[in-house]
Amino acid sequence: MSTLEVCARVLLGACWIAWMYPFVALAPHNQKRASVTRRGATFVGLLFESVGILVAFLGGVLPHDPIEWWRAALVAVFSAPSIALSFSAVKHLGKQFRVNAGLYEDHELVTTGAYSIVRHPIYTGLFGMLLASIAVSTPLAWAVVSITIFLIGTEIRVRTEDGLLHSRFGAAFDDYQRRVKAYIPYIR
Repeated sequence: MSTLEVCARVLLGACWIAWMYPFVALAPHNQKRASVTRRGATFVGLLFESVGILVAFLGGVLPHDPIEWWRAALVAVFSAPSIALSFSAVKHLGKQFRVNAGLYEDHELVTTGAYSIVRHPIYTGLFGMLLASIAVSTPLAWAVVSITIFLIGTEIRVRTEDGLLHSRFGAAFDDYQRRVKAYIPYIR
């Protein structure tokens, strides 16, 4: 393994830790408030997303060409905005934060910070981290499989959460949905 590849992998690991930090250390966990929860859909979506990420990492352990400098640079290009989105999402969600799709009785529609860029910035950031991981060493065929599986899971989660938000906020959510893309700015 070349020095560049070692550095890129260390950077990627550090970026994953930075991306996860707000969810582990800053987000409010174990909230004891009444809520409506969709655990099944959340679990299935998260399972697909996790398998997609695992495929990217498994593809990276296969024999591959030496990493080029521009692929190592993509780690920073994809990770930096992903990390910023994770911090902003947790900050702006505040007490609305939850792992499973759901709504608290006093849930508010959050449209500020990262939520003014995309409706689901956590998934956007996770997708960026997946792309950063793929950039390090995942062969193209594995990358396509990884992204496809990941996006299936993300679509399940987005549709579940959007359905819940629409059921609670109606026209206000519809307006927000028209103005702000789901998780890929300008596209989806």
